[in-house]
Amino acid sequence: MFRVTIRGKFTGLDEAGRAAVLAAGDTAYTEAGTFTHDQSVTAFTFRCQVPAGPDDGQDEAALGAMAALEAHGHPHEILQLAVTDMRHIKIRRA
Repeated sequence: MFRVTIRGKFTGLDEAGRAAVLAAGDTAYTEAGTFTHDQSVTAFTFRCQVPAGPDDGQDEAALGAMAALEAHGHPHEILQLAVTDMRHIKIRRA
């Protein structure tokens, strides 16, 4: 499983798109992706969870997250993208 965080800005977001972004706001990582945004709904953070196949790497995860972002259909510009491979996260047990 990968968690991908995309930071960007909306370009030409209309009122219907603005309402959709406001309705889709959340901080969870999901396969469809969730948005957090600034007060004016111009800058955003998109969080997406991408399933990992045995041979998948960060490039495949980034492409999957960008496809999920594109599926929302809002005009945007990507400013930064970060991928975390959850298969390498170790949990310390107390």
